[in-house]
Amino acid sequence: MTANDNRHVITVAGPAALAATAAEHVLARTAANSGRVAICLTGGSSPKQLYQLLATDAYRARIPWERVHWFIGDERFVPAGDPLNNMGMARTVFLDRCAPATNIHPIPTATADPADSDRSAALYQQELQSFYGADTLDQSRPLFDLVLMGAGPDGHTASLFPDDPALDETARWVVGVPRANVAPFVPRITLTLPTLASCNEMLFEVSGHDKRTILTRLFAGENLPANRARSTGETVWLMDQAAIPENFGGH
Repeated sequence: MTANDNRHVITVAGPAALAATAAEHVLARTAANSGRVAICLTGGSSPKQLYQLLATDAYRARIPWERVHWFIGDERFVPAGDPLNNMGMARTVFLDRCAPATNIHPIPTATADPADSDRSAALYQQELQSFYGADTLDQSRPLFDLVLMGAGPDGHTASLFPDDPALDETARWVVGVPRANVAPFVPRITLTLPTLASCNEMLFEVSGHDKRTILTRLFAGENLPANRARSTGETVWLMDQAAIPENFGGH
């Protein structure tokens, strides 16, 4: 990580501490906004323990569910009931048990035709713009209170893969990604970098020995998607001890 950016690194002992720390960030962001709160979730396996924690009595009682809206940063273009569906996992683990149905905003993937991913992206962009109340993002008025993120083995984040043209998209809020660099090799839909950046806090969760190699590259400043994603507010990298590269000197 470079010293002149707005990123802050937090290290914790293990996956349980990672989930607990991330949960406290969720609670802090909901408490900081007395109005309508927007949280953008992430998919994959990394956030599952966080989502399980949010559903426990200790955390569930501290979240103002009626005024918190839940979005998703990217989606695999599979039906909602498919095990690969990112929002489907979040719904099963905690959202359907805790949040009002009207406050859950999945990316539409009902069609079985992957060629419709661009249409799905356009529909989600319309939903985000309707929620935001404008067609153009204003840096002084973030779309999200909190955006949860991860980092893939190739340095991708959300479904923004290295060298993909979607990385340079500035007009559209959401785009279809016809080909994924990593498994599962299904089409994706992803929020673009400017949309993800429109938040008070962007929180990366990175866990496990298998993330050390890519973190070494990211900390060295390689031009990878996860290094290009940052909040207009605060960007936090939260990682456990197993993920910390050997050359990590402390940040």
